[in-house]
Amino acid sequence: MTTVLRLDSYRNDTGYPFCPGCGHGSVLDSLNEALVTLQLDPAEVVIVSDIGCAGLSDQYFATSAFHGLHGRSVTYATGVKLARPELTVIVIMGDGGTGIGGTHLINAARRNVGVTVLVMNNLNFGMTGGQHSTTTPEGSVTSTTPQGSLEHPLDICGTVDVNGAGYVYRGTSFDPDLANRMVDAIRHPGFALLDIWELCTAYFVPKNRLGKKGLESLIDDHGYARGVVADRDVDGYERLYRDQAAALPPLRETAGLSADFSSEVTKTISLLIAGSAGAKVRSATRLVAEAAIRSGLWARQRGDYPVTVKTGHSVNHLVISPTEQPALPVTTPDVLVLLSTDGLRKVESNLERLTPSSTVFTVPEFADIDTRARVVIIDPNATGERIPKTNHALVVLAAAATSLGIPIDALYAAAAGPFEEENLKAIDAGLAADSR
Repeated sequence: MTTVLRLDSYRNDTGYPFCPGCGHGSVLDSLNEALVTLQLDPAEVVIVSDIGCAGLSDQYFATSAFHGLHGRSVTYATGVKLARPELTVIVIMGDGGTGIGGTHLINAARRNVGVTVLVMNNLNFGMTGGQHSTTTPEGSVTSTTPQGSLEHPLDICGTVDVNGAGYVYRGTSFDPDLANRMVDAIRHPGFALLDIWELCTAYFVPKNRLGKKGLESLIDDHGYARGVVADRDVDGYERLYRDQAAALPPLRETAGLSADFSSEVTKTISLLIAGSAGAKVRSATRLVAEAAIRSGLWARQRGDYPVTVKTGHSVNHLVISPTEQPALPVTTPDVLVLLSTDGLRKVESNLERLTPSSTVFTVPEFADIDTRARVVIIDPNATGERIPKTNHALVVLAAAATSLGIPIDALYAAAAGPFEEENLKAIDAGLAADSR
């Protein structure tokens, strides 16, 4: 016979430190009552706390806990729930935290991450001196708004509701059914939030002559709904995410590149490839780097392009070597591959540093370029085969790579994949153009 141990409290023996009349203690008592009703394994409950007076809460419960930065508690809770979806994750935060971490709150709500958020909303920053917060009602006096707040308050429930939160409730710390609403929220599979208005007796109450009835009137004065604002039939994001991942085909195991070819490269060679963004400069460089690796060489690549991605320059550094090569970038390359005006603008200073022992591989447009280096012109259209401009980088790079000692068969092997046909055409055009 299995004996089930019934817990009559989830609280430890530590007393609350809150100010007399503060609503935090009542909220935590309701949470304890809710956990007793649910009879959850304390080790499977995680209370994630924020900064502020509300952030003291987790230490009074004999459960797992996590205490983090101001406004970030929902983020931590999301991570816990995604990593361990079987856990019951409860966030305790103040109205200050919801303002500071508003974007986290919104995103957790729209995703419906299965955490329960208890907002101890005392309408000001109670721990740091009674400054106004995002939920401070208009006209309220605080230490930072002595003439009355001019700001319209944040409707926490409305914000998460409009973003699709599964369960939303607004009430006060005086509500006799608060523990039952917490039970409903914790049981809900989606994102759940309780906006619990309460009294800050240290700062807000003395400055605004506010009591229980006044607190309830403030909710009505703002036109805010009380009670359950939303109760949607939704699934928790963490379950949907895992179901989607489980439906994916198993990951294909990939083996490392094998050195099936041998090269004539006996020393370190640095290349600087300069073209335009969106012209496959980076992918062409990567193909040559792979061909080098397949030839038993070391290869290191580094790219530079603007945030606009498909306009402006695209410059890549590539170093190939029989041994592990130095770090990138290289100031004066052995080989400069010049493909466009965008690239030229970016590497003009490198061009000036080239020596007679350097080589420039370029297209006919730059046949008269002023440089001390040897210039090799590669015409992508020389064979009569129509090569799209987006593949010109590979045409010129193929010619440069083979002249440096990278075997043709290694280039062909590296060309395999979804763009194999067009890659092979570009490589063949580069080999043919270089032989003329």
